[in-house]
This record gives sequence, structure tokens and C-alpha cells, in this order.
Amino acid sequence: MICGFDEAGRGPLAGPVCAAAVVLPKDFPLDCLGDSKKLTPLKREKARSLIFKQALALGIGWASAAEIDEINILKASLLAMKRAFFVMLRVHPLEAGLTAIVDGLYVPDIPIPCRALVKADSLIPEVMAASILAKTCRDRMMEHYARHYPEYGYERHKGYPTREHLEKLACYGPSPIQRKTFTVKRLPLKSPGL
Repeated sequence: MICGFDEAGRGPLAGPVCAAAVVLPKDFPLDCLGDSKKLTPLKREKARSLIFKQALALGIGWASAAEIDEINILKASLLAMKRAFFVMLRVHPLEAGLTAIVDGLYVPDIPIPCRALVKADSLIPEVMAASILAKTCRDRMMEHYARHYPEYGYERHKGYPTREHLEKLACYGPSPIQRKTFTVKRLPLKSPGL
């Protein structure tokens, strides 16, 4: 069996990184899957629902903005994957016979054979499923944070360095979920009368 791993949230300036681990049954409907970044929000939500209903095993793991600042985003992403794996095992003890495939170049420190594969999130169904879960779970978390810090607009940009987010940072300063070790480009100043 393959356990697919992926994460969401490496590029934002705010919020946690989220990782998912997923084991799918052989008869899972693959037509609902794809690279989570290329699926529409509606298709991602439909896929998310199917994954939660039909996966043989799954787990979600997190690393906070403070952990990202402390250990760096790569190590925090791998830590979130490791946490996702052990959450999955607590609920679904399937460790025997599992092989992991991780999207990217690096693998988490977990006690099963693990292989990194670039673009696995568009090639391997289990990694596609993990990508979809990580993205939808992180988006929900950023919408939750938006209710606590409404002035930042997290429900729209999810913490990514959009123009809106940079303008909010310039106006209000960092929120409590800001990643303090990430550098922010200065916004160009508009000349009066132009």
C-alpha cells in the first residue's frame, strides 16, 4: 500500500503549514483527483468529501508559525508530515506493508520506506489526495483565523503575500500568526496625482 504525503502553506507570510497523509483503496474514483492548486474550490471540496469518506487511512498534521520561525519552513513542513503520519496510525494502525511517497525533494523521519518524488501531487493518486486534504484543511484554518483577526483578510488571501496582505501588514503591523522570519517586499509608493 502507498501512503501519500503533501503539504500546504510553505509560501505564505502568515499561519501554519499543514500536511496530510493518505492511503486510498484500490477502487477509489481517481477522476475526482488532481493537483490541488489546479482544481477549482468546488472540485477540491467534492474530492475532500470523498477522500474523508473512502480513504483507508488518513491523518492531518500541523506546524505553527512560531515553529516555522524557530526551525525553518522546510523542517516545519517535514515535521507536519511526521505528525500527520502518527495521527493516521493512531486512528488506523496500518504501518506494516506501507510505503510512503512524498511530493518534493525531502522525506519526513518516519518508520516506513519513504521516497521523495517531484510533481508527485500530479502523478500519484495518494499524493493528490494528500495535497487536496492539506490545502482544504489549511484554507479552513485561515478562514478561522480571519474571524479572530478580521482586519487582515485571511479568508481571501490565506496568508499568501498578495498586494492586499502586504497593504494590511503595512497598515496594522504583524498579526499574532505572522511568520516573523519571512521577509516582505516593500510596496511601491504611489505618487500623488498619478
